[in-house]
Amino acid sequence: MKISQDIRRRHGDSQGEIEEGMAQKSKEFAAAGNRVYLPITD
Repeated sequence: MKISQDIRRRHGDSQGEIEEGMAQKSKEFAAAGNRVYLPITD
C-alpha cells in the first residue's frame, strides 16, 4: 500500500502514470536482488 501511495504522490493518479511508476519500482526491486528481506550491513 505504501508503494502505491508513493507512486500516486510522485506520478499522479492517471492509470498510465501509475503503471509507469510501478514499472520503475519493479526495476528498483530487481536491482536490490528481488528479495523482500535484505541482509543487514554495517
